[in-house]
Amino acid sequence: MTANPPTRIAQLRQASVAMLDGLSPAEQRCQSHPELSPMLWHVGHVLFMETYWLAERVFGDSSVTEAWRDLYVPEISAKDARSARLPDAADLRAWASALAEENDAYWQRANDVDHPLLTDDYLAAFVRQHYAQHLETMRLVRAQLALAADDVMPAAIEPAQPDGRFETIAAHSVDIGTPTIDAYDNEQPVFTAHPATFAIAPYCVTNDQWLGFIQAGGYECREWWDAAGWAWREQAQVQHPQHWQPLADGWAIAGDTTPDVGARPVHGIGWYEARAFARYAGARLPRELEWEAARRAGVLGDVEQVWEWCDDAFYPYPGFRAFPYDGYSMPWFDGAHFVARGASVHSEPEVCRPGFRNFYPPTHRHVHAGLRLARA
Repeated sequence: MTANPPTRIAQLRQASVAMLDGLSPAEQRCQSHPELSPMLWHVGHVLFMETYWLAERVFGDSSVTEAWRDLYVPEISAKDARSARLPDAADLRAWASALAEENDAYWQRANDVDHPLLTDDYLAAFVRQHYAQHLETMRLVRAQLALAADDVMPAAIEPAQPDGRFETIAAHSVDIGTPTIDAYDNEQPVFTAHPATFAIAPYCVTNDQWLGFIQAGGYECREWWDAAGWAWREQAQVQHPQHWQPLADGWAIAGDTTPDVGARPVHGIGWYEARAFARYAGARLPRELEWEAARRAGVLGDVEQVWEWCDDAFYPYPGFRAFPYDGYSMPWFDGAHFVARGASVHSEPEVCRPGFRNFYPPTHRHVHAGLRLARA
């Protein structure tokens, strides 16, 4: 895409455009899930946003962004109306290649520019993370596209009881948050927390253990669900993780075909389901500060496999200040989004840090999230 040396931003750009590879024109344009945009949109959006922050915000050049603003700015482009307005893949690839060269030239010029967004290379870190997060989302798009086409093969899983192993973390003080320049606004300011003694599972809940939950009536026993979760389950008629498919003699688990699939962390579940499993197991979800304290103590044995639901609604840390714009975190401090920690197999290194906070509505089941258990 560019003759310049392959910086990390260049690598992320190239990886983003490569997400179109192997997809038919219909798949490239398909909205594979109500909460996911078409692949073509994601590719255009990440290039657009790099250009917006760099060319427009730093250098005052809106020649590219003005033409595409009403398509690639999420707040003014309805998700279910994007598909028909997108360019085809060939045109998008050509646009991305030209834009990469223009942006590389701006990055070179940025070395000699005094601008608040460029202090300590903040903008470069911000842009890298934006690419990284959308790359993960694009992998989720591909996973949803594969659900309809995946060969139906039985998965080697057997029902198992919840794992009774827990690591006890004694009451202590711990710094929570991320002090480095790559932190998002919701990870700052760093503050000292004082979690009481708690116990946390060293491993995430597995597919085998989730099958045990299903066979124990997990989706039928009202006692394990809170009121909102039960109302959602009845309305949605959910009976299993999103990518599981019941067979006459077992289950097919799309995308998980390895021999040890039963021992792998379950995913495809929402926050409501995670809380129900925790009650069934005689436990609870970890509180967000507990999760980070345990991560920093080094007792979590399988992080970065699935995002891990925590018990907390997403909230601002004491002294929170929105930056570089109000819309990244503030709209979601609404009590209706819940924290997920830890990263997944689809995550890029840019988000794999102890203080990174993900957040979703409790009904989101496509985001490669699972759970580990905790106790008081």
